[in-house]
Amino acid sequence: MKFVKSGAELFIPDGKPIEEAIKRTTHIAISAHQDDIEIMACHGILECFGMEDKWFAGVVVTNGAGSPRDDLYAKYTDEEMQRVRKIEQKKAAYVGEYGAMALLNYTSSEVKDGKNNAVVNELKELIDAARPEVVYTHNPTDKHDTHVAVTIRVINAIRALPKENRPRRVYGCEVWRALDWLNKEDKVMFDVSAHPNISAAVLAVHDSQICGGKRYDLATEGRRRANATYAESHGTDNAQAVSYAMDLTPLIEDDSLDIGMYVKGYVDRFYNDIENRLEKVL
Repeated sequence: MKFVKSGAELFIPDGKPIEEAIKRTTHIAISAHQDDIEIMACHGILECFGMEDKWFAGVVVTNGAGSPRDDLYAKYTDEEMQRVRKIEQKKAAYVGEYGAMALLNYTSSEVKDGKNNAVVNELKELIDAARPEVVYTHNPTDKHDTHVAVTIRVINAIRALPKENRPRRVYGCEVWRALDWLNKEDKVMFDVSAHPNISAAVLAVHDSQICGGKRYDLATEGRRRANATYAESHGTDNAQAVSYAMDLTPLIEDDSLDIGMYVKGYVDRFYNDIENRLEKVL
């Protein structure tokens, strides 16, 4: 495959021919940074792990140059960090048995530029080549600008495809803002209890981030466990680990839907729930 950015690459962990590796994809995660996939799309990784008829693929849009660093990595330049983070993402793809791992190598500023059509066009080509059933990406209420930008680019890329070539489901997942605030009926709840060793391992290989001062491994496990326990106030836990997502599928079924207004619907329903609950006890 020909990529737009110099340094972009496609990694196939099991060494299959590129076309075969891409076409077997059933679940794909498209993230802003290296390690976002392992935080937000654990459901897809576990859903496909060890399966012959389901294959997970990952796409990381940016080069990860601006990440915080400490300890062993404290004096690393942006260029050195980019090399390290690519290697770590490939390690995660190998451990998680991904079918393919694309590293597109854009800068954050390029991704956040709404006039830069290169990102949308490249994502469109990748999604069309893979024809996944399920897409995981960031949720549009995330508090990281680059994450939100990737969400918009993914939606626009899918909307540029013919309806028959689009995925069946698109989910906006948790990274820099949890989704426990969503009303129960608005939550997509993924049980990610299976293979805890794998879900831990694919995140733990991102040593430059964990050793570099951010304990994403502990924080992510804690969030998933908290989601499982706090999911029901009047029932016992049905899972050991749960991740939440926002269903973005309506946005790729109806191109006329405004993304901002769609998200506002979730916020309005959340506010109405609060207001109704207060009225009951005032």
